[in-house]
Amino acid sequence: MSESRAFCPRCGDPVPDRSASDADEAADPLRPGTEVDLCDECYFEDFDFVDAPDRIDVRVCAQCGAVHRGNRWVDVGAQDYTDVAIEEVSEALGVHVDVTDVAWQVEPEQVDENTIRMHAYFTGVVRGTPVEEQVTVPVRIARQTCTRCGRIAGDYYASVVQIRADDRTPTSEEIDRAKEIANAVVADMEATGDRNAFVTEMGEVDDGLNIKVSTNKIGKKIANKMVEEFGGTVNDAETLVTEDEDGNEVYRVTFAVRLPPYTPGDVIDLADDESGPVLVRSAHGNLKGTRVTTGGRYEADYEEGAAPDARKLGERKDAVETTVVTVEDEHAVQVLDPETYQAETVSRPDYFDPDAETVPVLKSRAGLHILPDPDPETGDDESEPYDPYASDERDE
Repeated sequence: MSESRAFCPRCGDPVPDRSASDADEAADPLRPGTEVDLCDECYFEDFDFVDAPDRIDVRVCAQCGAVHRGNRWVDVGAQDYTDVAIEEVSEALGVHVDVTDVAWQVEPEQVDENTIRMHAYFTGVVRGTPVEEQVTVPVRIARQTCTRCGRIAGDYYASVVQIRADDRTPTSEEIDRAKEIANAVVADMEATGDRNAFVTEMGEVDDGLNIKVSTNKIGKKIANKMVEEFGGTVNDAETLVTEDEDGNEVYRVTFAVRLPPYTPGDVIDLADDESGPVLVRSAHGNLKGTRVTTGGRYEADYEEGAAPDARKLGERKDAVETTVVTVEDEHAVQVLDPETYQAETVSRPDYFDPDAETVPVLKSRAGLHILPDPDPETGDDESEPYDPYASDERDE
């Protein structure tokens, strides 16, 4: 390396000529932090390879393991506090801008339950000279309670979802599904980074289920998904509970979910209707079903919606298998009464299989009726799917 005409301002020795083609590029006058006017000896007298803090304090939540960074709590997914300490030290350490080919490793030393001493080893090249340095940074772990866990411990909630049903109590399936929906909504929101999402309490009451959740957004989602799946309506009401530190009013919202009076699988007898009972297949919008006398399709009028005037005769699960005695004609078949074991003539619906030896029947105050065979895996009707826009001559 040739000598330039420049001299070190500190010691007066000539400064070597460092062209831009040098591998370390330390002599580039346009790079911030480079000391092109000093000779190597003077340069290394003031050279600091690594910039490290004297100590790092880390606030972690003792309940969920979240780490406080800036002005918020962050879920880091660490297996233990050593992982947290390594990450915090990595963020805090700095390497001189002139150093190239930097490599480093860290060795944690657990001093006590709340202190981890991090030994970091660095190597690199600056001005063509290999350099290395070792620094030790103590990390102090302070266990606290994050905002989310504090709210959970304090039974905080901002919204209540009430699951009820018209003229009946919600079924165990509906209650269980409501719980699944609530947990799924919270899990989805947590996956997006929302730390304020949690279920405070689920409590079954005599007429349904109450779900307390942390935000109004969660409550609204749970309520809408219940109606989307089972039908019914949602009404909401606000209650003023307090004011925040800025004087803004804080409201708690109650979402009242009202499920339809009839559920898929119910067999109902419609008032002022001579066409026979209906096996309910859907309670979304207008109630839809299948006539158990003819197999024809049924849909309630717009004004009746999901709650036509009717009485419940039973449920699909109440049906029992009985023997087919004989097929009389296109409209009638003889089966054994499951209680008296006498042959009874009943209506022959379209879904009846004339080659069947047994059929499921429901005996009620409206008489004896053959029900469709359920799908062995899903329990759904094996009859033709309902098409509300198709005409059905047998229902006219």
